[in-house]
Amino acid sequence: MTKIRLPFHKGFQEAEIPESMLRAVLTPHCQDSAVPGPGIAAQQQTVAAALDNPLSAPCLEILAADKRSAAVITSDHTRPVPSHITLPLLLERLRRNNAGISVKVIVATGSHRPPSAEEMCDKFGAAVVSRENFIMHDCTDSANMRHLGQLPSGGELWLNRHALETDLLVAEGFIEPHFFAGFSGGRKSVLPGIAGRTSVLANHCAVFIDHPRTRAGCLEGNPIHEDMLFAAHKAGLAFILNVTLNADKTIRGAFAGEPVAAHAAGCRQLAREVTVKRVEADIVITSNGGYPLDQNIYQAVKGMTAAEACCRAGGVIIMVAGCSDGTGGDCFYRALAEAESPAHLLERIRGVPQHETPQDQWEYQILARVLNKCRVILVTDLCDADTVKNMHMLYAASLQKAVEMAVAMCGPDAGCVVIPDGVSVIVE
Repeated sequence: MTKIRLPFHKGFQEAEIPESMLRAVLTPHCQDSAVPGPGIAAQQQTVAAALDNPLSAPCLEILAADKRSAAVITSDHTRPVPSHITLPLLLERLRRNNAGISVKVIVATGSHRPPSAEEMCDKFGAAVVSRENFIMHDCTDSANMRHLGQLPSGGELWLNRHALETDLLVAEGFIEPHFFAGFSGGRKSVLPGIAGRTSVLANHCAVFIDHPRTRAGCLEGNPIHEDMLFAAHKAGLAFILNVTLNADKTIRGAFAGEPVAAHAAGCRQLAREVTVKRVEADIVITSNGGYPLDQNIYQAVKGMTAAEACCRAGGVIIMVAGCSDGTGGDCFYRALAEAESPAHLLERIRGVPQHETPQDQWEYQILARVLNKCRVILVTDLCDADTVKNMHMLYAASLQKAVEMAVAMCGPDAGCVVIPDGVSVIVE
């Protein structure tokens, strides 16, 4: 027997599978989960080096020297950006040559719920939260949105006024493979990060989600990415700090400077590190890399797409995700729960015009696509079993139970591929 171990919430789930079943374990070349990541001081040095040598832009302290105000866009609680390390370094640079500069920190919630006070302190540190001027983006707050014309896709571009009414706009984030934007980070801080609901819905429309280039690792020809680039330019995003992360969420690399150049450099480096060759199997076991990305079913769809790329039609995906926050949204849940089948749901979605895109359609469109191809067993003991079953998935309280279920469905001769962290790899 072979023991497998996958991240789950803030711990792990383990199981044993017959050695003869295992076809491959697909992990990034750069990551060894058995080796602890660097300490705080080393991570700070990695970030400082990037800020000292920005790509295609002056140093941040030079950009900020003559400015009266600055705004820093940061990620919310659903993203594992180690902001307790990165944000203080960014703020120090902004104030290094300009102690009186007025700084706002905009939490880019996109269309997610706002983080709780506890989540804010966990992410940024209590001292930073109490000291800095944080603004929570609300994509439905039309009074705090400004219209900036039309996106390349045809949708209207609305952005948070606090990002526009400043002398210097900066963003921090992290780069990982993204299941439809190609990669996270960079321009995503603006769209969807601080965009109005109308803009997010237009950018995430059914036609774009179905586009052959809206896949992990794809930027060129990706219409969702092109909208995002346009939005970041219109916002006047001047400087970014993006990091790449190890399996334990410590900082591996840092990229700073002009937004397009710095993001592109980070994406190129990451692609070299995390691209894996596709291996097809009857059973594919994966996770979302643990907390915070596995805190609900909505987010867990991301990891499923890596498994989808390896799972044969009619096979089984085992998704290990804590889902401590439940489904991740009522619209998302009801779309699946009220659908006759994933196939019927897909057919209906593909008839929805761009300007009528409903909230969360993109996420249940992708989940329906996965379910239309494969059966999915969701491993969680933090989410109600009936909820999982209502969404056309199978429920298992442990990874070992899920393996037993999958073998019963696929037979003892079934092959198995394990992708320990489905959001950390690009399958080609």
